[in-house]
Amino acid sequence: MSLPASTLLQSLQRSDLWSGARLATSSVSGVASGFPALDAVLPGGGWPRGELTEVFQARQGIGELTLLLPALAGLVAEDGWVAAVSPPWPLHAPAWQAAGLPLERLLVVRAEGQEAAWACEQLLASGALAGLLAWLPEVDTRQLRRLQLASESHPGPVYLFRPAAQAGTASPAPLRLALDAAPGGLAVTLFKRRGPPLAAPLILTVKRPVRTIRRAVRRMTPTVLHPTPVS
Repeated sequence: MSLPASTLLQSLQRSDLWSGARLATSSVSGVASGFPALDAVLPGGGWPRGELTEVFQARQGIGELTLLLPALAGLVAEDGWVAAVSPPWPLHAPAWQAAGLPLERLLVVRAEGQEAAWACEQLLASGALAGLLAWLPEVDTRQLRRLQLASESHPGPVYLFRPAAQAGTASPAPLRLALDAAPGGLAVTLFKRRGPPLAAPLILTVKRPVRTIRRAVRRMTPTVLHPTPVS
């Protein structure tokens, strides 16, 4: 049975449907990124909840965590935990504290390969996290599907860091972006979102990673776990 053109047009204009030509809306508000220009181009007005966000970069240490810290600090303020799975370098504690993220709410998981992906699934299923960051350079399509499925029951954002060379691979993640260094900050390219790709990179001003912070901070260390999958 065919529908009248007027009925079809009304259906396409519904707010709960989206097309590739316009930015999607969401019934669930995103997590404010702390960068209004970025929120304006993210479906839901912020980092998506309950979905994978893939972050691609050719090199590390360009300020990628500085981009995420404002959102994570806001989530931790609500009594949540943040987990970092397999970070490639020791996390710079003073920078996290300066952003308002207490280290006693940071859980660092040391794992590799299959164990790292397994740890992510377990953490997402725990219901205890406000946000998850994971560095999985060798993740495959099957693991990505499992992680996206696990993310759907998680109330916060899930960030997956991957090498830029893998940006052309297929993925179920609804949001995929690439980061590169730019004068005074970061160039953010949204090449997959619910809506059209961003026409040009978004230039955001972020502070570069620093080795020292002159104001006094309380010395604390994050909780570190070494998970072992149960066979």
